[in-house]
Amino acid sequence: MGSSEVSVIPGLQKEEKAAVERRRLHVLKALKKLRIEADEAPVVAVLGSGGGLRAHIACLGVLSEMKEQGLLDAVTYLAGVSGSTWAISSLYTNDGDMEALEADLKHRFTRQEWDLAKSLQKTIQAARSENYSLTDFWAYMVISKQTRELPESHLSNMKKPVEEGTLPYPIFAAIDNDLQPSWQEARAPGLWGSALGNTEVIREYIFDQLRNLTLKGLWRRAVANAKSIGHLLFARLLRLQESSQGEHPPPEDEGGEPEHTWLTEMLENWTRTSLEKQEQPHEDPERKGSLSNFMDFVKKTGICASKWEWGTTHNFLYKHKMGSHYVAQTDLELLGSSDPPTSASQSAGITGGIRDKIMSSRKHLHLVDAGLAINTPFPLVLPPTREVHLILSFDFSAGDPFETIRATTDYCRRHKIPFPQVEEAELDLWSKAPASCYILKGETGPVVMHFPLFNIDACGGDIEAWSDTYDTFKLADTYTLDVVVLLLALAKKNVRENKKKILRELMNVAGLYYPKDSARSCCLA
Repeated sequence: MGSSEVSVIPGLQKEEKAAVERRRLHVLKALKKLRIEADEAPVVAVLGSGGGLRAHIACLGVLSEMKEQGLLDAVTYLAGVSGSTWAISSLYTNDGDMEALEADLKHRFTRQEWDLAKSLQKTIQAARSENYSLTDFWAYMVISKQTRELPESHLSNMKKPVEEGTLPYPIFAAIDNDLQPSWQEARAPGLWGSALGNTEVIREYIFDQLRNLTLKGLWRRAVANAKSIGHLLFARLLRLQESSQGEHPPPEDEGGEPEHTWLTEMLENWTRTSLEKQEQPHEDPERKGSLSNFMDFVKKTGICASKWEWGTTHNFLYKHKMGSHYVAQTDLELLGSSDPPTSASQSAGITGGIRDKIMSSRKHLHLVDAGLAINTPFPLVLPPTREVHLILSFDFSAGDPFETIRATTDYCRRHKIPFPQVEEAELDLWSKAPASCYILKGETGPVVMHFPLFNIDACGGDIEAWSDTYDTFKLADTYTLDVVVLLLALAKKNVRENKKKILRELMNVAGLYYPKDSARSCCLA
């Protein structure tokens, strides 16, 4: 195959097939330890929803208890969106050592520290890239503050345990934000469970951070005229923020240039002038470079905030010839249209026809949190090619824990994908006083076990109080060690109290999908 070609791979990639096949051996051993005898391993997927820091901590609790109960080793796929992905990535970077992960989590929240200087340094470094966007700012200046650690793991860190099958095969997702109208219109009404759902709150937070960082940074550096420049920049940032409040981009000046050009020009002129004024024989040249990089970071972040630009990355199909072969799925799945991902190439959003024109005409893609569409990764494990038999869906939403079920039901109905049907009236009834586990079954397709985090079994009549304590937009400073430990314990309890139900469904799907040598188990009652 020539270097200019991009190949299409129907179905799953050979790498995923090989990893899943190796994982089957581990799953069979795990089932045997759980006293479930089967000649073939059923495919089980665990899903973690979004929910910011709450989802991060609760997902760690779920994974830890599943490991403790011997259930995690029976899982083939592990998928998440938003906050859950922070926990899932940690599982792989720590080789599945949940005890070490818990100890590290508690240590981080005992210290109540956040290394602002290091996080800012990482953000400034990222701003030097052509593809810098608010995603970089969010990762280093928000997520690192929430989790008390810098997000430095990569998909490549997961390669060894995944290829060897010692840990479940991970699937992460992103939404193509340039195709936002199609998926936003298709999603369930009011479904914004992701921590990134409240645009205005986030935009205001970003501008506040920029103002604080800029003013503090200028005074700390003792730059000439820092005070007056700082106030000018503060005012300009406020103007930029106000112009970006509406749904439309900031208005253009009379010259036709976007309004944010004042920020570019002002910072460039100020940086150049300031450095000239500070030109002294004994001055460290690195200090000047650092100042320039800092101001470039402020400029780029302000512009990205005004344009609401997230997840900028090069489009490898840019200007690729129409009708050529296209690449299939990677471990990061791009879901950007209303088409169901029934094959690997469709999961990548590359299916032929007009969609190819859209993909090849854009120099950059803008990938955002998949939780903005459906706040749990059901679409990633529903393609028939993955042959998932049992889905354990852990919902960490602070609101209605069945919004994800509604959205997925609608998604599957539109795309003719088998999914258990539940009447809306029944979902409404459940949402008023959710239990800890619901088992959903259809005539075909996977069995779904849905576990709301806040439920009457674990929280009694205090569900609202629990939700308020762990609100998605609670400041990280409110998460003391005691608060973290309570949430971990709650998430663990939900797994532990439903272990028998999980084992029963494991046994059922093993016997249902492999009736020739049906699964056998001891009595679970």
